[in-house]
Amino acid sequence: MVVSCFVYPSLAQTPTDATLMAKGELCVALSYSSENWEKYWEGTLQRDNGNIGTFTRQTVMPMLALGVTKKITAIAALPWMQTKASAGQLRGAEGLQDWGVWIKGEAIQHSFAASTLKVQAVAGIAGPASNYLPDYAPFNLGLGCLDGSFRGIVQYEHQRWYARAQMGYHVRGNSTIERNYYYTTTGYYTDQVAIPNAITYGYSVGAWVLPQSLRAELTYDGLTSLDGHDIRRQDIGFPSNKMIFTRVGASLQYQIPKYTSFGVLASGSYILNGRNVGQSSAFSFGILYRFGLFGNHNSNSITN
Repeated sequence: MVVSCFVYPSLAQTPTDATLMAKGELCVALSYSSENWEKYWEGTLQRDNGNIGTFTRQTVMPMLALGVTKKITAIAALPWMQTKASAGQLRGAEGLQDWGVWIKGEAIQHSFAASTLKVQAVAGIAGPASNYLPDYAPFNLGLGCLDGSFRGIVQYEHQRWYARAQMGYHVRGNSTIERNYYYTTTGYYTDQVAIPNAITYGYSVGAWVLPQSLRAELTYDGLTSLDGHDIRRQDIGFPSNKMIFTRVGASLQYQIPKYTSFGVLASGSYILNGRNVGQSSAFSFGILYRFGLFGNHNSNSITN
């Protein structure tokens, strides 16, 4: 009942948006998010669990984005998480989740009249940053495996408005658990769990409500595991479960006019439907600061 794919607030720079930093410019961001659910899907059956009550996952995530060139940006993230439940006797967990590093590059940028079309590609890798238990569902911090991702992004901009579509393919490795036997649909005498590969996708529409100052965005996104199995009746989740969800969200980002290097952001999301995941609602807020390290750059505005 956990999805080990980063859930990003509306930062100025993430692996799923179409933003590139100026050459030599560094963006430092820090966000806090809280995710809560009472109901979850056991396979396709939606249910609740009195031994869990309300499940809460809190995340503090620092992120860095550096403009290597005007067409290539490097991104890094290292989230700290805490999980807990309002009922039952099981303790939650806390600690560093998965580090992540991505390289985003611009393949096409074509302007015509008052519009611009952008095509970008992103490659990244993520993996466990601490020795957490991946099979301690739903309190596990992540899936405990290496995750290599490849993503394509297309964005169309017209004056203050823009629309974006993105899709990624995640190649996942094995997860190591602290026992040498487990049963899913059959028994396995090993401590290695093969984590299913997955596809993530998203569609966004947004606008600069105030030019180069306030941006609002609506998003529909999701994840689909390409293999795996359902949670067995009355059982707990397992890292190799087949996880699927669709989600809606909204976000705001405000760049302070008198202090153009600073920005604040907030976002919220809700999972509409899923399989072997919790039906969660989440909110997040954060701050960011941009400054130049080398080369010529302009920190007076955020560009998509």
